[in-house]
Amino acid sequence: MAVFLSHSPDETRAWAERYAKTLSPGDVVLLDGEMGAGKTVLAQGIARGLGVQEDVLSPTYAYVNSYAPMFHFDCYRIESVRQAEELGFSDYFDAGKICLVEWSENIAPLLPEGCKKVIIRKRGEETREIVT
Repeated sequence: MAVFLSHSPDETRAWAERYAKTLSPGDVVLLDGEMGAGKTVLAQGIARGLGVQEDVLSPTYAYVNSYAPMFHFDCYRIESVRQAEELGFSDYFDAGKICLVEWSENIAPLLPEGCKKVIIRKRGEETREIVT
């Protein structure tokens, strides 16, 4: 287990950009943290590290956003595994792209084996503890 202490959103994005270099197509990364902890900031940094030029926003109302090398899921509003199945989430995991999943506990039975996990915890106004 590795721990990084970030003191700003910019430091969090920079850490995530470096972390992206460790990922391979097909990896599923669970972004775990409370509301407002910085999961979307992590996703922005990972996307930048993968070469995404577009603005990466939380897909809260779309459930999943697609970028060339990755999919970014926000499962906060998913009410059941059946709903996720009906939205075709399993197909995304088999598409060979990197998948970033926020609120993964809401779709736990659908997740493939071998998921990676990044935990982000608030430790102050802008300070975050990131655990891999």
